[in-house]
Amino acid sequence: MSGGDVTSAPPLASGPDGPDALRPLLATVLDALAAGRAERRGPLPAGGPRAVTARITEALGDALPDTGDPDALHSLVRALAAGAADPADPLCAAHLHCPPLAVAAAADLAASALNPSLDSWDQAPAASALEAAVARTLARTAGLADALVTTGGTESNQLALLLAREAHGRDLRLVCGANAHHSLPRAAWLLGLPDPVVLPAPAGTLDPAALDAALTAHPGPTLVAATAGTTDAGLIDPLPEIAGLCTAHGARLHIDAAYGGGLLFSDRHRDRLAGLEAAHTVTLDLHKLGWQPAAAGLIAVARPGELAALHQRADYLNADDDTEAGLPDLLGRSLRTTRRPDILKIAVTLRTLGRSGLGTLVDQVCTRAREFAALVREHPGFDLYDRPAISTVLFRPATADDTAVATVRRRLLHEGRAVLGRARLDGRLWLKATVLNPHTRPDDLAHLLELVEGSTPA
Repeated sequence: MSGGDVTSAPPLASGPDGPDALRPLLATVLDALAAGRAERRGPLPAGGPRAVTARITEALGDALPDTGDPDALHSLVRALAAGAADPADPLCAAHLHCPPLAVAAAADLAASALNPSLDSWDQAPAASALEAAVARTLARTAGLADALVTTGGTESNQLALLLAREAHGRDLRLVCGANAHHSLPRAAWLLGLPDPVVLPAPAGTLDPAALDAALTAHPGPTLVAATAGTTDAGLIDPLPEIAGLCTAHGARLHIDAAYGGGLLFSDRHRDRLAGLEAAHTVTLDLHKLGWQPAAAGLIAVARPGELAALHQRADYLNADDDTEAGLPDLLGRSLRTTRRPDILKIAVTLRTLGRSGLGTLVDQVCTRAREFAALVREHPGFDLYDRPAISTVLFRPATADDTAVATVRRRLLHEGRAVLGRARLDGRLWLKATVLNPHTRPDDLAHLLELVEGSTPA
């Protein structure tokens, strides 16, 4: 047969035979994940980068052999699991890197098997309708009108600056605090905007008095970027005061709530996001306090009409006569062309847990973080930066200098015993524990503190 015998081709993940083809492969993957985790025996592999690279090199062998290896799925998944930093381990607490919910990961499998591409309706009929409905619901939860799905905070922040530039011109100037995410000034550079005005944030948050002075000194078109959940300490800028200043000065407001946006699900904590509804655009990121596999970002907008700036036309994807005939035009829903249906796992999670279920998870990690902060505060051998604003705790051995603090962190990483982050505030280096695992227990937190204490030079 020309082109080869199709009966000998590898099975497909979708189609009538897809489920039967996937079942044994799923068993292989699950067995390999379990074997890899047992081999790792902790939150991350021991030995540091060289040891991990050596193990991967051995497992991979020839990356493109002449003849295929039927055991490659098991061997490479096992190697990846053995060499992973496992966010489901309570001692893996360095970053905004959540353990995904099982139901979300299962939904992601379905998305991969069906493989819709949201660049035209005829490639993703159901997925495009699902995305529009769920994105709008999440936007309204934040007090805005509509939302686009993104790969995360960086893309959302870039879109926020792009929409602001298209609405207000290329003289638009970004004003943000030194606590803002690095993607914001980087986006200003990428978009050819004037150099941003970066205000000092000595207390870790944007100072309204400094912002007022900056807006007075720069009366032209301005985008103020506030943060609801800083990367270093999880701090929330004074959003109502900032929103009021933006209104008084005629400035546009973007709020980066990639971390803190998850507080919207919690009856106990959502009031801390008061002022969010005053923003023109808001960054949300459900692969943080939403327990989604990456990627699961959104940008919510108050004025959906501004999204027209993203419109592009490609006859093979959104021909005018097709659009006039009622086929939805998807090219204005993203900067990307091919994109997977990340909305499916989000939709499944929202429907499965509901707002109250997600809110309970948010409350749990915030409570655990406060319990850990209390352990640090009561321990004479440690300094605590401050009470956690969300679920990030900054601490350090009381007698250690910055070099010793950095050494303790790297020692725990090298030994594979704990994954802690680092943050520089108040002119000092702090260890950072970000609690995103709702299964974390108080005993886990006590053990983490013991590991740090035992690794600190006398």
